[in-house]
Amino acid sequence: MRNNLRSVWLSWLTSGCFQADFILHPAAASLRRAVPAGRAQRRPQLQQQPGPRTQDALCSGTHARTTNREVGASESEGRSMFSWAKQEQGGRNKEGEMYQTVTEGLQTLYTKKLLPLEDTYLFHDFHSPALEAADFQSKPMVLLVGQYSTGKTTFIRYLLEEDFPGMRIGPEPTTDGFIAVMYGENEGVVPGNALVVDPKKPFRKLNAFGNSFLNRFICSQMPNQVLQSISIIDTPGILSGEKQRISRGYDFSEVLRWFGERVDRIILLFDAHKLDISDEFSEAIKAFKGQDDKIRVVLNKADQVDTQQLMRVYGALMWSLGKVINTPEVVRVYLGSFWAKPLQNTENRRLFEAESQDLFRDIQSLPRNAALRKLNDLIKRARLAKVHAYIISYLKKEMPSLFGREKKKEELIMRLPEIYTFLQREHHISPGDFPSVTKMQDMLQHYDFSKFPSLKMKLIESVDKMLATKIAVLMAMIRDEESKQPPAMVSGGAFEGSHEGPFGQGYGEGISAGADAEDWIVSRDKHRYDEIFYTLMPVNGKITGNNAKREMMNSRLPNTVLGKIWKLADCDHDGMLDDEEFALAQHLIKIKLEGYELPAELPHHLVPPAHRKNPTADALYNHSED
Repeated sequence: MRNNLRSVWLSWLTSGCFQADFILHPAAASLRRAVPAGRAQRRPQLQQQPGPRTQDALCSGTHARTTNREVGASESEGRSMFSWAKQEQGGRNKEGEMYQTVTEGLQTLYTKKLLPLEDTYLFHDFHSPALEAADFQSKPMVLLVGQYSTGKTTFIRYLLEEDFPGMRIGPEPTTDGFIAVMYGENEGVVPGNALVVDPKKPFRKLNAFGNSFLNRFICSQMPNQVLQSISIIDTPGILSGEKQRISRGYDFSEVLRWFGERVDRIILLFDAHKLDISDEFSEAIKAFKGQDDKIRVVLNKADQVDTQQLMRVYGALMWSLGKVINTPEVVRVYLGSFWAKPLQNTENRRLFEAESQDLFRDIQSLPRNAALRKLNDLIKRARLAKVHAYIISYLKKEMPSLFGREKKKEELIMRLPEIYTFLQREHHISPGDFPSVTKMQDMLQHYDFSKFPSLKMKLIESVDKMLATKIAVLMAMIRDEESKQPPAMVSGGAFEGSHEGPFGQGYGEGISAGADAEDWIVSRDKHRYDEIFYTLMPVNGKITGNNAKREMMNSRLPNTVLGKIWKLADCDHDGMLDDEEFALAQHLIKIKLEGYELPAELPHHLVPPAHRKNPTADALYNHSED
């Protein structure tokens, strides 16, 4: 009997069924090797030399002997093995591709690397909604925030130099909602409920704030040249005093925080007569925490006070801002009167013009820095997502399996500051990367920690790899794109003609003074310079460099500046100065002492007449040479 069983067992092994199964299905073969010996001895009951169909039946019968759970596990293992190999091959191909644009690279990195980490650890519920294609492809946006009647809507009107649909201006709180002023071929207004379903606009995630907000949100479209480069967001006037107790029907600070994460520039407007920062304004400014590099402050209506009062107003404003904006550096404040009305006080006209030009240059640079800003925001978002994953997974790990979950949850929420400190040491994370403790404690009250996902290092490593290698590639692409095709600066409206013409900044001042005059501008003061020149003992109409140095040192300018003045004044490069060259040197010293910059090369209108070339003589000389 034992010999018969042995012969049947050997015939089954040599039939090829076991070997074929082992080759095609390694997981199932490994399970078959684990079958008990008794079950294996009872299995072969067929002929000793089965045919092809009998072999198939024998193989199928063998599979039937295994349990459903074993077969399901083996098949899933086999499928996962081959799908893993396929995914690995696709990943290599995708990683080898080069992105066509920086925007495409940012969108791809976010979708493939960062978004899986955010989805796994509920990042969108705790911090910020997921980004969409419109967030990467939208134009730079400027957000205006301030108390009512500080000139926010008037500032937009000043930049565009025309009215926009939905605009209302008045001393009372006229703007009671958010207005997105954007470019459009046809002038009109798009209501908020229709705006949040438009995939081409970066406002789809605002749908989470409900109808109370959407009913007060519109998009004003118009064909304006300024709006071809930037979009401007007008906000409701922030209330003060008793008015701030009125409920808006939506979380005003959260809406501002949502916009603050996506705009390129945040402009806080103050009135020279309204420097108090109300509680609502303070909460609004705190909503921009982490976006300090985007914030600019404008002290509007500064022409309504004189110079002495302006100094006091500026100091009071900086003191008020220092209590709200907790940064070691001083925030940039622009002074001026941003509307198309005559200045009430012209004492500081030159200061206001310089400040407005500085602000215009800052706004004009937004299209050029848009890609870099989006890259910077993506890096900050990735760092926050990593920290959030560590926090959620740690809370999951500390939860008990069966009893005492609620008590443990309360304990972990109370110990959240200690958990932050532990995670900082454990994973070498900067304290500035962690979210607000108070906010996290409030939000964690509504979640079951036992349902949180555990830490998946593969997702963390994917984001680390993105930050370590992929971001550097995009940085190089940004520089290449700027060198090949620099982005167009903001033009049109108030930006048009602000650099050229007689009303441009610095026209007719400093080094450009006398550019359109017929006479040599230095000759107007040359009689005074000649008196000094002849006291320096000129020889053959020229003074030596040593004598000129003693006189020029009386200006107390640094040697580096005086050396540059000497180089500009010595037109014939003989190491000496005649009366015209000396007068020119004195004129350049005067310009520098008045606070203007010196040119790299001497402009044509400042060249002394004796050292100018005669065009007629040059033409005759060239003709004779020919």
